Amino acid sequence: MVDEQRTFVIVGAALAGAKAAEALRAEGFTGRVVLIGEETELPYERPPLSKGYLLGKDAREKAYVHDEQWYARNDVELMLGRRATGLDRTAHTVSLADGAELRYDKLLLATGSRARTLDLPGAQARGVRYLRTLGESDALLSALRDGAQVVVVGAGWIGLETAAAARTHGCDVRVVEVDQLPLRRVLGDEVAAIYRDLHAAHGVEFHFDAAVREFGALNGAVTSVVLEDDTELPADLVIVGVGIRPAVELAEDAGLETENGIVTDASLATSDPDIYACGDVAYSFNPLVDRRIRVEHWANALNGGKAAAIAMLGRDVVYDRVPYFFSDQYDLGMEYSGYVEPGGYDQVVFRGERSIVDGKAPEFVAFWVTDGRVLAGLNANVWDVQDDIQRLIRAGYAGQAADLARLADPQVSLGDLVPGESPPG
Repeated sequence: MVDEQRTFVIVGAALAGAKAAEALRAEGFTGRVVLIGEETELPYERPPLSKGYLLGKDAREKAYVHDEQWYARNDVELMLGRRATGLDRTAHTVSLADGAELRYDKLLLATGSRARTLDLPGAQARGVRYLRTLGESDALLSALRDGAQVVVVGAGWIGLETAAAARTHGCDVRVVEVDQLPLRRVLGDEVAAIYRDLHAAHGVEFHFDAAVREFGALNGAVTSVVLEDDTELPADLVIVGVGIRPAVELAEDAGLETENGIVTDASLATSDPDIYACGDVAYSFNPLVDRRIRVEHWANALNGGKAAAIAMLGRDVVYDRVPYFFSDQYDLGMEYSGYVEPGGYDQVVFRGERSIVDGKAPEFVAFWVTDGRVLAGLNANVWDVQDDIQRLIRAGYAGQAADLARLADPQVSLGDLVPGESPPG
């Protein structure tokens, strides 16, 4: 069938879906492209929601992937404010909540994820908020006022970034975390302690090994957060950041294979050869790490959307990107690459200064190492080293060990440490 007679439907109008539509046109596809999204907003990127926009530094429109005219110019049909409710794999149709039905030749599920919610007394009170959508970021930004009492539940990336934004706006901030340190499952004790100290230096009060029992409220508005040990924290605003869950309902109802997301192969194809998945929702086989992983970060949506689009066109695709994400908190910017499960490493090798002195953010690089092999790396306020870090990670996953003494030496260029590569002459 010629392209003009084919329809490619993308369910999920966020970064991954928009990038897939962009790639289809860039790669010369001339058929019909339909992009369906539950929200009425133009497709947007999520990092500004807890970073630049929430800090009041960036304009709201900066979050958009493209302006509205781009979709018209590229003949991408935007169906915003429309929810996909059914998928008939035999008929190759997608049903929408308003009764409409779309036939597809190829389908991409970029349905993303939803914030996990707390089912506790008082959780419906005004002022108990989550952060997953641009509208929710609008609401938080308007509530972050000087002197406000803010309690953040969960010390993951969203929790810490919103805590930093709240402190930047002059709020009093307390963070409640069930674990012993922030980000401990992701970063391990050594680096997690740095983030604890960073936030403490900026006036954040932590409550570790703590769980929320209920939210106090008066006239329907939140007034406090009550912990299991009866500690009561005053609150004008509560930000809940306790993780996300992949939006797999459409796939599950259609009988696609799911497990911690929509299962795909290395080309992002699902158990149905005409259906692909990418972004937060995809549990994909990554040949680099030789296993299926689900990556909940911006770079995966950015790159996965393009890769899925190319695969939908029938071209060979091996999606083996090194997982990558970034975070900005106060004056500490960082990039992280690689993949390590909790406890899945022997040691962390540091280069640079990781202490916080007089409130000044540290500058260091950290490597998560197993049997001398670098499996992940983080650069904090040290820039232009990501390419070298990712080469070290690829070498590590290929079984090549690094010289750990030289790895820890800031005087040795990281580029000189990549196994099999000679230093430039």
